[in-house]
Amino acid sequence: MDTTHPVVVIGAGPVGLAAAAHLLERGLQPLVLEAGDHAGAAVSHWGHIRLFSPWQYTIDAACRRLLDPTDWQPPRPTELPSGDQLVQNYLEPLARSTALRERIRFGARVTGISRGSRDKTHTSARQGQPFLIHALQQGRCLEIQARAVIDASGTWDSPNPLGAAGLPAAGEGDAASAPHLLGPLPDVLGTDRDRVSGKRVLVVGSGHSATNTLLNLAALKREEPATEILWAIRRDSPQRSYGGGDQDELPERGALGQRLRRLVEAGRITLIRSAEVRALDVHQDALRVSFNAGHSETVNALAAATGFRPDLGILRELRLDLDPAVEAPVRLAPLIDPQLHSCGTVPAHGAEVLAHPEEGFFIAGMKSYGRAPTFLLATGYEQVRSIAAHLAGDNAAPRELNLPATGVCAAE
Repeated sequence: MDTTHPVVVIGAGPVGLAAAAHLLERGLQPLVLEAGDHAGAAVSHWGHIRLFSPWQYTIDAACRRLLDPTDWQPPRPTELPSGDQLVQNYLEPLARSTALRERIRFGARVTGISRGSRDKTHTSARQGQPFLIHALQQGRCLEIQARAVIDASGTWDSPNPLGAAGLPAAGEGDAASAPHLLGPLPDVLGTDRDRVSGKRVLVVGSGHSATNTLLNLAALKREEPATEILWAIRRDSPQRSYGGGDQDELPERGALGQRLRRLVEAGRITLIRSAEVRALDVHQDALRVSFNAGHSETVNALAAATGFRPDLGILRELRLDLDPAVEAPVRLAPLIDPQLHSCGTVPAHGAEVLAHPEEGFFIAGMKSYGRAPTFLLATGYEQVRSIAAHLAGDNAAPRELNLPATGVCAAE
């Protein structure tokens, strides 16, 4: 076993810090590289959103064992945390713990990963060599060697395009810098309020990001009646967006779908069905959105809640085995395919499912799911528990997951 080099974990979000905690319990030395300036930096971008999963599904067991001896106050298990509460009440105390605080480098953005001193076309020269990680920190290029790498960097920085067929709509690149685009989860009741209050706002997407934004816009409309809300979906029916109702064991998520249904039926939200965005045309104070069949709408603001995809650029020099459709590890893809599974029907899986031809490299957490939106934190925690055990030489089967029945988690 290589004891000279650390196990590098990319990302100090919930799964990345859980990976570090499990590695420590196995006697391994983690080094966490986080692009942001604090733990859970990506989560802070949607800090105003409340999670569907209560704290009992949100705190990793190894992380709890690190926090329990400190002055940390565990939250009520049945409470639903917001993203900000997840960061402030869990991730930041965890990152400040004695065990982890010297093992995290903030502001360190990984730009590439390779192995040894040769590119991936050279088999023998790379075999048994440590990984080589390039990262930028305060304008300085870091070169770090690692015995293994766990990429838990997530997908927040890599949203899907607005256009149909997985491609950007015409003019989408030009509109990216325009003030009309709000991002996938705008804080319409807080920091983004002035951008949407009393305006004509379009939300594109049928997943839970869209639902949250639509409900928050409806709350704003009660205070600012001039606010007009349009909702465009690619399907001909919104039923999957309305979810499982009282059959969903995450009650808050089931309730959100039913609230959305009532708002649409009451005419508070205008639903545009079978709408594929074909083009964006920026005007001085508005954005013209052209759909298929010649239909178009002119709006003041647009929230593109069309999901995310993994950024695989930093992994170009690694030998990966990814499913060509889902872009998840090939053995994981059929277990998480959103056409077949909801979040709660994904079975427990670990290192043997997540392994790649590049021995010692693993993608974990949301990024491991590729384009599938069926990820739950509890699943990510089991992934990194199993990976840490594998790296320590213990290949015991993963434990069973206690996941709620979560209805439909479908891709837009």
